[in-house]
Amino acid sequence: MTFKEKIYSHYIQMVQDRIDVFRDMISNLTEDSQNDAKGSAGDKHETALSMMHIEQEKLTHKLKESIAQIAVLDKIDPAKTTENIVLGSLVKANGIYLYVSVALPKIAIDGINVIALSPQSPLGNHLMGNKVGFQFEINKTHYTIESVE
Repeated sequence: MTFKEKIYSHYIQMVQDRIDVFRDMISNLTEDSQNDAKGSAGDKHETALSMMHIEQEKLTHKLKESIAQIAVLDKIDPAKTTENIVLGSLVKANGIYLYVSVALPKIAIDGINVIALSPQSPLGNHLMGNKVGFQFEINKTHYTIESVE
């Protein structure tokens, strides 16, 4: 498995794990609210149900975000390499590895830090469509593209 494929696999697993956790939490809240509805009455009961509903809405929103992230990752072929930076490219700029995909937390693969960023982010926007040797500046930081996989 190539370095880029390891990165892709790690991020797919990370997002899938999030989806599973959010689904479990939503399921547990639904179950709790149904159980709570059987034995309680009054203002405290209504407040508890309302709080559970609000929490369920937050989790549902996070679940939808994670599903959207996995949909973007599913469009990527980690074995594909191009000269120009596209969705799914692994870019090395200023010694930093950047994975153009979706905004996700920094990870370490084989002891090397990798930052996943969205093509819509300021840095991702500057990278898209460019090649090795391209130079640009963001927030007074000068970047040079060293490699593209």
